[in-house]
Amino acid sequence: MTRSLLSPGFVFGVAVLLLLAGGAALAPWIAPYDWNETMVGPRLGAPSHEHLMGLDLFGRDLFSRVLYGGRFSLAVGLATVAIALVFGATLGAMMGFYGGRLDSVAGRIVDVMLGFPPLVGAILVVAVLGVGLWTAGIAVGIAGIPRFARVVRGATLSIVAQPFIDGARAAGTSGPRILWRHVAPNLVPTVMVLATLELGNAILSTAALSFLGLGAQPPTPEWGAMLNAGREFVRYAPWTMIFPGLALFLAVMAVNLIGDRLTQALDPRLAQRR
Repeated sequence: MTRSLLSPGFVFGVAVLLLLAGGAALAPWIAPYDWNETMVGPRLGAPSHEHLMGLDLFGRDLFSRVLYGGRFSLAVGLATVAIALVFGATLGAMMGFYGGRLDSVAGRIVDVMLGFPPLVGAILVVAVLGVGLWTAGIAVGIAGIPRFARVVRGATLSIVAQPFIDGARAAGTSGPRILWRHVAPNLVPTVMVLATLELGNAILSTAALSFLGLGAQPPTPEWGAMLNAGREFVRYAPWTMIFPGLALFLAVMAVNLIGDRLTQALDPRLAQRR
């Protein structure tokens, strides 16, 4: 486990994620300009020593907007994963533990939801709830519930089959207490790895909705919305898309590297192969 967590990929992913999160958290002190201050320089000005990432159509400093954009993209990504984790993991644990009609009915609903591509499902939810950044986050979170439910159900079934669960039942422990005291703690590694891997998908899906105009609305400096705003000028002002896209790429790559190494560290089968 220690070898996986000290691997170059894990350390690099943590460093990049801390850099992006730190920049977002310290944006009011690091950013040289307000994220919505217009005409701080010439429109679509190229990167320079004064404006490190150039300027957008309204003369706003892109470096400042990318820093502040991390606040929106990362925060909504975390909230999205939290929604999927809480509802999906709870549903999956109950399906695997109680089984019977609950497992049958909920399983069919989960199967139907899994039949929709996550982004299409999120678009359907946005169509019902309305356009907006946090609405997009809720939509992506709802679309992620069936994945958590399916994985956690499988993990719960393997835990329930263990002898210590039979011993707890023989001792007269109630079902909810067994689920909370014995099953839930053993689900933590699975849920932690899945949440880390899903965070990258959540950030990317939320940015995709913003790029399509269904998420963050102007002038909010969310990375996906910034990509959408800069796509018309990509031929003669490519920096308007390069830097928001690079921030999005680094965030997703860092989270995936961390999730991949956590999977190797917490899966005993992979540890045995090494």
